[in-house]
Amino acid sequence: MLISLHLPKTAGTRFRRLLESHFVERLLADYADAPLHETVAARRLQALRAGTGLLLRPHRLQDVEAVHGHFLAIKYSLWSGGRSWRRVTWLRDPVERLASHYYYWRRTYEPGQSGALHRRMLEEDWSLERFCLGSELRNIYRQFLWGVPLGRFDFVGITEHFDDDIDDFARRILGIDGLCAGGADGGAANVNPAAPEHYVTDASLRARIEQHHAADMALYRAACARRQRRMLHG
Repeated sequence: MLISLHLPKTAGTRFRRLLESHFVERLLADYADAPLHETVAARRLQALRAGTGLLLRPHRLQDVEAVHGHFLAIKYSLWSGGRSWRRVTWLRDPVERLASHYYYWRRTYEPGQSGALHRRMLEEDWSLERFCLGSELRNIYRQFLWGVPLGRFDFVGITEHFDDDIDDFARRILGIDGLCAGGADGGAANVNPAAPEHYVTDASLRARIEQHHAADMALYRAACARRQRRMLHG
């Protein structure tokens, strides 16, 4: 069984399309938790309760072979149901991920429908600097990975190398030559049409963001080093 953790703005929607083409109705899209819009304590409690619920109601995953979505990794770590689990996620340069997230929320805000943090950001008119250097979204990778070290993931893709890594994922994890999206558009999704090559070009601001998100920078660098070893050894 595949557990795919979709970290925001890391090409997770594109990856979901590819998983849908492979697993079809055996894929469960799990986006109900919306952890970014909860407090740290609330999102952790929510994940633990949901994981406990799987222990009590294992039939919910009876016909599922893959789960993909926004949730804390620990949610699907409490129960195996006697099945073998494989975890996958994608990481992107944290500075560029943050900036991409900021502009994505800027252009997709829907009053009355967007989550609490999204709404607060727009209502208070946060600048990019406020968004990146605030406490609310600090070290998102570490927050989503709470209780489950990155080393326990069977595959960690790097968004900047998506095309190469998706082929490697298909071969290593699914045992097939490649993934295609069938008749659907397999290209990038939720992309800013006016996105520059790099969102953050000010060296001083970038350095401050990297320092503020030091834990995520360490995770990203570790994932890149892991990818280098993976590619080196075929």
